[in-house]
Amino acid sequence: MQTIEKPQYGKTGNELVFQKLRRDVNQIVHDLTSRRRKGIIFKAIFFPALYSAVYLLAITRGNNLAVLYACYFLLGLLLVFIFLNIIHDAVHGTIFQNKNLNKAYVHLFDLMGANSYIWQIRHVKFHHNYPNVNGWDTDIEQSDLARVFPHGGFSKIHKYQHIYLPVLYPLFLANWLLVRDFKDFFDKRKPVHKLIRIPTIEYVKLFFFKAFFLSYLVVLPKAILGISWVAALTAFAIMLFTASILALIVLLSPHANTESEFPLANENNQLPHSWMMHMMLTTNDVKEDNWFTRFFMGCFNYHVVHHLFPHVHHSFYPEITALLKGYAQKHQLPYREYPLLTSLRNHYRLLKQNRMPENIFEETM
Repeated sequence: MQTIEKPQYGKTGNELVFQKLRRDVNQIVHDLTSRRRKGIIFKAIFFPALYSAVYLLAITRGNNLAVLYACYFLLGLLLVFIFLNIIHDAVHGTIFQNKNLNKAYVHLFDLMGANSYIWQIRHVKFHHNYPNVNGWDTDIEQSDLARVFPHGGFSKIHKYQHIYLPVLYPLFLANWLLVRDFKDFFDKRKPVHKLIRIPTIEYVKLFFFKAFFLSYLVVLPKAILGISWVAALTAFAIMLFTASILALIVLLSPHANTESEFPLANENNQLPHSWMMHMMLTTNDVKEDNWFTRFFMGCFNYHVVHHLFPHVHHSFYPEITALLKGYAQKHQLPYREYPLLTSLRNHYRLLKQNRMPENIFEETM
């Protein structure tokens, strides 16, 4: 394991504001918990049950390929819904008061093909501590094919990233589940090895759950339904394609765009902003808010408060965001929200902007 000094945040005078904001947030959570509790538990049961029901329908009625493909399309949607509404909250310990129950629910990710151990490291220790920091934000730093960081490494192929990346994005989840997890385990140059030494048992679990995932989604339907390998793999591809598109809408909109900063540490490894200001300057909300985004999408559109208060369940985000907007106006805090299409368009602009090593738009960052 490498020994590398972590970046440090500065102090810019916002600490007292954040302390008061946190007290007000705690009060909101206290006042609303009794009303939100049943809904939180309902989601924790409903979405895995629905995923199981759709899968059972697929392997009992999937000899009709239209039914099979429709079920796998729904499984792709449900994979993302379960991640947003359950796994993501469980990893932050916000669903159950019992820590072991939260940890158990995180393992749903293993059943759905992702390695929960390495994802927890990437998401909690890297992305949440250092969003948009080159070399430390592993959620942004997805592939060598993409140059998302304005000051990141440059390759000649990046000149065309705004052309080929949108074409490759539907393969996002396939790459994550079948390639990236293995790279993070075995490539010692990956950021996760800066902070941890992976236990041997986790290597065993990596291979076991990957094999289980492929077995129940490809091999078992082939055996039970008597369909061709082409049909089984087509259904699997539909699931991954569907999940990739929906997941990228969520993942690309709050951080990786031209309106967010990508702060650099100085020669003393000091970042230019305080922790609170860093979170707000590197994160934006999405304006779209409705019953669908709240119930099915886990309030993904309220992303700023998630970074400021990651140990609060997503069901409280609408009220907390309304509070944050008031604080932002009163204390001149850089809260930002954009329509979804604007955020996605700004992501595309970022790809075009960073396709060359010289960042001529640096003043806008």
